Amino acid sequence: MKKLSLLLIGLLLVPTFFLTSCDKGDDSSDTLVATPAFTLMKDYMVQNSLDVNNILVNTDGQKFVVAAPENIADVPGFLSTYYIMDLRSQTAFDGAHLEGANRVDFANILTTAPSATKPILVVCYSGQTACYATALLRMYGYSNTRALKWGMSSWNPNTADSWNGSIGTHANGHSNWSTDIAPSLTTFDDPTIYTSLTSGEAILKKRVEDIVALGFGDATVSGTDVIANPGNYFINNYFSDTDYAGFGHIEGANRINPFTLIDNSYLSLNPDASSLVTYCYTGQTSAVLTATLKVLGYNAKSLTFGMNGMYNDNPAWSSNKWSADVSKNYPIISNN
Repeated sequence: MKKLSLLLIGLLLVPTFFLTSCDKGDDSSDTLVATPAFTLMKDYMVQNSLDVNNILVNTDGQKFVVAAPENIADVPGFLSTYYIMDLRSQTAFDGAHLEGANRVDFANILTTAPSATKPILVVCYSGQTACYATALLRMYGYSNTRALKWGMSSWNPNTADSWNGSIGTHANGHSNWSTDIAPSLTTFDDPTIYTSLTSGEAILKKRVEDIVALGFGDATVSGTDVIANPGNYFINNYFSDTDYAGFGHIEGANRINPFTLIDNSYLSLNPDASSLVTYCYTGQTSAVLTATLKVLGYNAKSLTFGMNGMYNDNPAWSSNKWSADVSKNYPIISNN
C-alpha cells in the first residue's frame, strides 16, 4: 500500500516537472534574438555622421554638389582643389574634359578613391550620375566628395551637352499633374537586409559595394513613365511645402522632406514598394537620395532630370531651372 501511494504521488509530480521545465525554457531571458542587419547599419550610420542629412551636407557644411566658378579667373584655383573623377565615356572624355581630370569607370569609383590626395570632384554629363556616385563615396568614407552641378553641360556647351535636349514640358496640362494637398503619411516597417555580416560598418560597406556594381542605370526612371502611370510607383516629391503646392506635382505624390534615420522620419517611405521614386528639380538631389535609399534596402529610383525634365516651362519657378545661359564657356582639354 505504501509503495502504491508513492507511485501515485510520483505520477502526479511528473506533469508539474514538465510544466516547470517548459516555462523556464521559454523565458525570454534565455532566448537570444539577433539584431536585424538594417538596425546595425542604421545605428552605425547615425553614430558616424552618415545619416541622410550628412550625405546631403557633410559635417564640414559642404553640400554634395558644387557649381562651376562664377568667374573664369577662379577656374585654376577651383580645379587645383580637387582630384577629379570623370565618369563619362572614353570618347566624350577624349573630346573634352577638365584640366587634370581622370577618366574613371563608374564601377571603379571605390577602388580609385584611395588614390585621391585631395577632395574628390565627380563629373559626368548632367550631374546626375556624379551625384549618385558622390553619395556612395560619402557613405563609403570619402565625406569630402562633391559633384559638379549640372555636369559638363554647365562647364562648356561644346562637351556633348545633355541638358538642352532633355528638358521637357509634358506635365503641362497632363491629367496626372495635380495641385491637390499632399497625402497623409503612413508609417511603414524597416527594410529587410539579408546578410551574414554582424558589424554595422561591414554591412554598410558591402551594401555600397553592391550598389556600385549595379551602376546608375539600375536606379533611374523617366518622368514620362511615372507621370503616365503614377499608381505603379510610391512617389516622393522632394520639394518644399510651398513648391509642392505652387508648382504642382505628380498625382498622388507624397512629400517626405526631410527624412532622416535618427528621428525615424524615414519610416514614411515604403520598403515594400516595387519602385520608390524620388524626384526633385534637377534629378541631382534625387540621385543622392536614391543612392542612400538603395543602400538602406529600398527599391529606389531617381526620376531623371527632375522637374526640368517634366515641366521646365512652369511659370512658378526659376531657381534650379535649366536654360542655355546656365552653361559657362570655360577652358577644356582635348585628347583629339
